[in-house]
Amino acid sequence: MKKILYSAALFVWASCAFAQKTLIHCGTLIDGVRNDTQTQITLVVEGKKIIRIDKGYTNPAADEKVVDLKNKTVMPGFTDMHVHLESETSKDQYLKRMSYGQADIAFEAQKHALTTLMAGFTTVRDLGGSGVNISLRNAINKGLVVGPRIFTSGKTIATTGGHGDPTNGWRSDIQFPTATSDGVVDSPDAARQAIRQRYKDGVDCIKITATGGVLSIAKSGKAPQFMEDELDAIVKTAKDYGFHVAAHAHGAEGMKRAIKAGITTIEHGTFMDDETIELFKKYGTYYVPTIIAGKTVADSAKVPGYYHPLVIPKAIETGKQIQATFAKAYKAGVKIAFGTDAGVFLHGKNAKEFEYMVEAGMPAIQAIKCATIIPAEILGMKDQLGSLETGKFADIVATNENPLQNIKTLQNVTFVMKEGVVYKNQ
Repeated sequence: MKKILYSAALFVWASCAFAQKTLIHCGTLIDGVRNDTQTQITLVVEGKKIIRIDKGYTNPAADEKVVDLKNKTVMPGFTDMHVHLESETSKDQYLKRMSYGQADIAFEAQKHALTTLMAGFTTVRDLGGSGVNISLRNAINKGLVVGPRIFTSGKTIATTGGHGDPTNGWRSDIQFPTATSDGVVDSPDAARQAIRQRYKDGVDCIKITATGGVLSIAKSGKAPQFMEDELDAIVKTAKDYGFHVAAHAHGAEGMKRAIKAGITTIEHGTFMDDETIELFKKYGTYYVPTIIAGKTVADSAKVPGYYHPLVIPKAIETGKQIQATFAKAYKAGVKIAFGTDAGVFLHGKNAKEFEYMVEAGMPAIQAIKCATIIPAEILGMKDQLGSLETGKFADIVATNENPLQNIKTLQNVTFVMKEGVVYKNQ
């Protein structure tokens, strides 16, 4: 790992000093736009961007560098639309919540960010943390630490006692009064104030918990947790400030309310019904399935003492249902974006989600688009991210095998470039 990072640092210095062009010779290319592959393509990278795409293997000039990926399949860098870089599942996770300070969280988050990038995810949407996720985004943008490009919601917005209430599950004598700055709202006015606070904090998007959750220490993981007027206030205010809104939701009623209010993405969506599916299609709402998270929590629930007793039945029920829900939604024509809920499982394992998507009936090329061009559309970055085209950022990954023939190869990315900088080349 040190060798990779040291090489990356040298590459950054060399690129800045000499503005060297890099020719990437691609044996097989999946560009994120077409549904088929191309062979023997050269991507010409200068600075942060792709400046030219040539058919065949272009011969380099004396001052040009060549990256030989002739035996690889090359793709756009992946985007995970649902991660939590500040934390990672563990048997002592409840203790960490009580004992970790902001500095502890920051060091862990930096490690998880690096792991995520090395797994081929050059962009992520971080949906909820302590606020360290904002600082981590800034540090990566400044070049102080290495990690993926981050779009973050800062702190989640929830209701009192709901999934996302920071003192949910604590004993009463140590609970503190929550406020909009902590992400707890119980009225339309408080909802509007919470959005404005996040604008002040410097977030990129908004995350709310429209229903109960699996890992919160509360009985229901399905019940709706916002009223319609609160959701309307959230969405309208967010739009005023240029934010899209992501809604955690497992239960059908909470999803229906959120979709009707104008939410951009529904996260998890485990127990959506036929009416919910029709609303997805009617409103053009995106579904972010997080299959791997559901399966992982179900497995962890079988380990004695891993979760609080209230969590166990919710985790098992969700794990049994979540992949079947994805299959049904995909077949019905719901728009889908790739997301995993990384942190609920071990960071760096994000690409396992591709396998589950294909296993449930989605073609491999479509699964790849769910993690490339579709997230770019949601993030308003389609002119810069999501595909390998002239003028876009040189976010490029490669694998030893063709994922259209073996989707599991995406779990072993061998080459990672972000904005023209090589971070991994095995």
